Amino acid sequence: MLRRLHPEQPESFAFTPENLAWAEAQITKYPAGRQASAIIPLLWRAQEQEGWLSRPAIETVAEMLDMAYIRALEVATFYFMFQLQPVGSVAHIQICGTTSCMICGAEDLVAVCQDKIAKKPHELSADGKFSWEEVECLGACANAPMAQIGKDYYEDLTAEKLAGLLDALGRGEVPAVGPQNGRFASEPASGITSLTEYRNAEIKMNASAQLAHDIGDTVKRIDGTEVPLVAPWGDQTGGTAGRTAPPPHPKPAANVPADKTGVDKREAQALEKAHPETDVSGNAPNTEDEATPGTKPQTLDAPRDGGADDLQQIKGVGPKLEELLHRLGFFHFDQIASWTADEVAWVDENLEGFKGRVSRDEWVAQAKILASGEETEFSTRAKKGDADD
Repeated sequence: MLRRLHPEQPESFAFTPENLAWAEAQITKYPAGRQASAIIPLLWRAQEQEGWLSRPAIETVAEMLDMAYIRALEVATFYFMFQLQPVGSVAHIQICGTTSCMICGAEDLVAVCQDKIAKKPHELSADGKFSWEEVECLGACANAPMAQIGKDYYEDLTAEKLAGLLDALGRGEVPAVGPQNGRFASEPASGITSLTEYRNAEIKMNASAQLAHDIGDTVKRIDGTEVPLVAPWGDQTGGTAGRTAPPPHPKPAANVPADKTGVDKREAQALEKAHPETDVSGNAPNTEDEATPGTKPQTLDAPRDGGADDLQQIKGVGPKLEELLHRLGFFHFDQIASWTADEVAWVDENLEGFKGRVSRDEWVAQAKILASGEETEFSTRAKKGDADD
């Protein structure tokens, strides 16, 4: 199936501060130079935040991982888990249409979606709340027919039950996930025939469905308003409205080797952004020992007369980095060209998700050429629209 980016795209994308901290923590799972391995979780987080995956979101993730845009686009367009067009504001319904579900009534479920949402897949409902599509096997064959709604499974469906689920979701309710015919999990439809002594009448849901219910991780999207999952090796309780925030994650105290706390330097930096309140001993961090390295260069409150230079003519500076440089007070080639080694260290440290870009791409050397009115090989290609970095 041909998968294309949606013709209408937002102008920009930015992770919420909480989601940015989470994404940076994900990157620390991988060795330096191998950060591209985090592409799928970061794209997924962007989709969780926005509901679908836009081109600006894909390009933002690519910049964070130091990847060419086309490489990130290859991943996003290959995996059907990524929605390349806007989806319903409440939920996107994925109907399994493979053999078991088809035999057991998947076509009836599709008919419900066509009647209550839209005639064609990937179209929004009239109120914008829902969208739907038919997908390949979702691996719940014993509970066919089924649908994935948001992040969880609704199984043992009938046309009537699916219609009821959509109505409930439209009212703002979150129906219980899992089997919809009274089954506990995937036991025979006629009832349990073995291990009956382990069946606790007080347990209403299987473990997967119960966890999804407890943490609100069903149709709810991760938009940064909940308690964030800071890192995969950290607290996994997720968050729902009213949930108490988890305790701060441990990180190295001042002058304590990383192996004493079980996290390395890069992980500690990412976790510290999300939980700056305490160190591993529960004390406030020693700010004197954690000062930003280098010296802050001289900045401007606004561009000089005539407007800002096109900083994207510097190799390594994309739209997001140019915007960040403007926020930091840098608008002109001659500003960057004058940075000393100490000032480069300061800027490198303050580029948020792009640390180290100044040194790696030799911005100062490029800026000196551009400030003199000459062109670099990259700026020449950039002006022609041929730049690929």
